[in-house]
Amino acid sequence: MNFDFSDDQKQLRDQARRFLAEKCSPKAVRAVLEGKADYDRDLWKGLAEMGFLGVAIPEEYGGTGAGHLELCVIAEELGRVLAPVPFSSTVYLAAEALLLAGSEEQKQKWLPKISSGEAIGTLALFEGTGNPSPAAVKLAVSNGTLTGTKKPVADGAIADFAIVAARTGTSGRETDVSLFLVDLKAGVTAKALQNVDPSRQQAELTFAGAKAEPLGAANEGWSILSRVMDRAAVLIAFEQVGGADRALEMGRDYALDRIAFGRQIGSFQAIKHILADMYVSATLARSNSYYGAWALSTDAAELPEAAASARISATQAFQHCAKQNIQVHGGMGFTWEFDCHLYYRRANALALSLGSQSYWEDQLIDRMRQKNAA
Repeated sequence: MNFDFSDDQKQLRDQARRFLAEKCSPKAVRAVLEGKADYDRDLWKGLAEMGFLGVAIPEEYGGTGAGHLELCVIAEELGRVLAPVPFSSTVYLAAEALLLAGSEEQKQKWLPKISSGEAIGTLALFEGTGNPSPAAVKLAVSNGTLTGTKKPVADGAIADFAIVAARTGTSGRETDVSLFLVDLKAGVTAKALQNVDPSRQQAELTFAGAKAEPLGAANEGWSILSRVMDRAAVLIAFEQVGGADRALEMGRDYALDRIAFGRQIGSFQAIKHILADMYVSATLARSNSYYGAWALSTDAAELPEAAASARISATQAFQHCAKQNIQVHGGMGFTWEFDCHLYYRRANALALSLGSQSYWEDQLIDRMRQKNAA
């Protein structure tokens, strides 16, 4: 079995890397980080023009119809440059939910807008601190409207629509949760929240009688959400792998350039050990992510297990590499002027984006037990 990308997919990666090297410099990331813009609109427009927003969206809905392997390739390149755009919330979460459970009318309305960059979407699941669970969903729907609060919501302050998890039952089971599609331009107010990585905004959404349109079958919301989360876990893992690789490259390059005591600091054994450990963690994460990419692209039965494995290893790798990159840079690595903290911020933000590390470790254990029991 060949887990490597094809020549065409490698060509796509090279194309994306050249595009992002030109359009997404650290200066552009800092502009959003420092509050000069809520996201990089020029980059978002460019991603749409390149066809990257619709790479996994079928042609009949305005996408290129390439597939999820190609989306994994794009995700890794976006992770390398810390792209300050609502790509993950729109493409990995909202678009995937629409593809899995949306009606034909909902797909025709929103997917072409996502592909063209006209619409930004998000998933409104969390209602405060804690990991995802059916019991944590308190927001209820009444007479087709939503009243209550969701937070944090990725890119909630700039999104045009949201896939919202709401309670529709009182049995205490997963079937109590249903999904709804909500236009955020009516009956919804958004408040930006402070977070560790301001280049990727989080918001609190307050619903005041907002019209809620059912997405998918009633009381199957958690089942759909689980599938969406697994898909997003693989895709975000590729962003984390891209970030880990870039942090390793930054540390290596600095170790070769910095001279201390008449020698490159990369010649000292302590620095070699740090870089070697970074390489091992990034390589292990890539291996698990490739397994996840295969399972995602083939809709394999192993996807839940593969997604959890990719999520866990990629989270560990990005956090490890981002932290050790700062150590290799020494005191300079802690300064605002150096870009090390940009990767450290993103690593920690992504580590919580779909639930904590412990949540996904529990998910992996549960899934392996179910597999062994079958």
